[in-house]
Amino acid sequence: MSPCTITFSDRTATVVSVESLAEFPGILNNTDIPQSRPTLVVIGGASRLNPEDSDRVRLLFTQALAPIAQRYQAVVVDGGTDTGVMRLMGQARAELHATFPLIGVSPIGLVTLPGQTSTLEDAAPLEPNHTHFFLVPGARWGDESIWLAQVASAIAADAPSITVLINGGDVTWEDATQNVNMGRSLIVVAGSGRTADILAAAVHGDVSDDRAKKLIQSGLVRSIDLADGSAALAQIIEAAFMIKR
Repeated sequence: MSPCTITFSDRTATVVSVESLAEFPGILNNTDIPQSRPTLVVIGGASRLNPEDSDRVRLLFTQALAPIAQRYQAVVVDGGTDTGVMRLMGQARAELHATFPLIGVSPIGLVTLPGQTSTLEDAAPLEPNHTHFFLVPGARWGDESIWLAQVASAIAADAPSITVLINGGDVTWEDATQNVNMGRSLIVVAGSGRTADILAAAVHGDVSDDRAKKLIQSGLVRSIDLADGSAALAQIIEAAFMIKR
């Protein structure tokens, strides 16, 4: 499918439906998405956070992730829906009036376009501050995980890329695994809850989940603490982005 435009209340975005990974490179070349750019993948969620930790997580986006993406004109890739960390990423981009590309990768069977409704309990709308969306085959959350990881790698090409994991549920384990399988470093924010806390504990030797064990064995996982604030996360991402520059 050729790229087309969808309209939110006050802006537009580009949306492409992709049917196979084999055709993706050709489709990418037909978009205005820059390639061989530093690429930031954001995975996880924002559930079950107390108010204080919720505020700290929000600051990671407004004080670290979005400003760094803007400074390096990096491409940011996430799940694209108007929920959790994807909503926070979109809102941070809008708040900063940023211009970096923000790309959502979502299963076509579960997302609703602007003006549409769905009878599916798990359906979710697209986040309105993203610039591009790739709608990929699938009718359950997690079907997009391999796509998200490979889309990010195709965009980055020989430029640095890094994944940040905040909070998250069951699908986040698959997102993390697919990104690590692509050889991408994974930064886990300890103290943000759920998957992130389990994986961060495993980084420090407390392995309570076999999924965490496999990820740690990759040597690509490290953690920071939410209490250390945005500066700690920013330092790691900037160090990664300066490689090969």
